[in-house]
Amino acid sequence: MSDFERMLSDYRLTTAEILYHMPDHPSLLQSYTWQKLDIAPRYPELKRFLDFWEANLDGKLHSVKVMTNRIIKPSEYRHTQNYFTLH
Repeated sequence: MSDFERMLSDYRLTTAEILYHMPDHPSLLQSYTWQKLDIAPRYPELKRFLDFWEANLDGKLHSVKVMTNRIIKPSEYRHTQNYFTLH
């Protein structure tokens, strides 16, 4: 499925700010930004990525902040009340 088809199927641009503990210095937090088209509120792509992270990467997750926004929205219609012609 193309990205355009996904957007029409209610996929939304999803951005996650992931804070994790650095493997060598566990008391320090590092930030990672992840972004992909995903379906809110289940977020299957993000869940798949976080499962991969926990299984294969050394940095223990601290927190995940998720932001989402529709890319394709219904267009706005406004009735024009005045019409002017300029020469």
